[in-house]
Amino acid sequence: MKIPLHITLLNIPPSDAIEAEIHKRAEKLDRFATDVMHCHVTVDTADRHKTQGRKYEVRIDLTLPGSEIAISHMHRHEDVYVVIRDAFDAAIRKLEDYVRQRRGDVKLHETPLHGRVTKLFQDGYGFIEAPDGREFYFHRDNLVHPEFDQIAIGTEVQFLEEGAGEGLQAKRVSTARHHLPGMG
Repeated sequence: MKIPLHITLLNIPPSDAIEAEIHKRAEKLDRFATDVMHCHVTVDTADRHKTQGRKYEVRIDLTLPGSEIAISHMHRHEDVYVVIRDAFDAAIRKLEDYVRQRRGDVKLHETPLHGRVTKLFQDGYGFIEAPDGREFYFHRDNLVHPEFDQIAIGTEVQFLEEGAGEGLQAKRVSTARHHLPGMG
């Protein structure tokens, strides 16, 4: 880290052991993002009830170039070290997401296709024609919304393409949210 770690203990007596644990875990953050500029860790007791055990809260604020990441982890546990571990595990997951997004490695979701229902059969299946003329089979089980008996020939739908051994199939079929250009 380029800027030293800052630790704040609230409603907890000073503890070299807690601070050492935080230092050990904070050093590991550099493995996931080498440009962490600042790390502030706050450990607090969230409530003072002794009948049900303490509830600790650990907040980690990270500063990176052009971004800030905050993790707040609250857990009812007798062991503050468990809460610290869980908070740093959450920080690592957020740092990994940040690095993937910055590199452009984010998962791309499938883009829905649009089409119109062209054939319906009482057995619970039908066909959708895409604007490019391809025809997709769908079954009532592939409908997200509306129900099979609520659609009609000509209904505009959106769907995801699924390759199958017998031809093109549509999955996650739902009524289209936008009017289809060029279909009419």
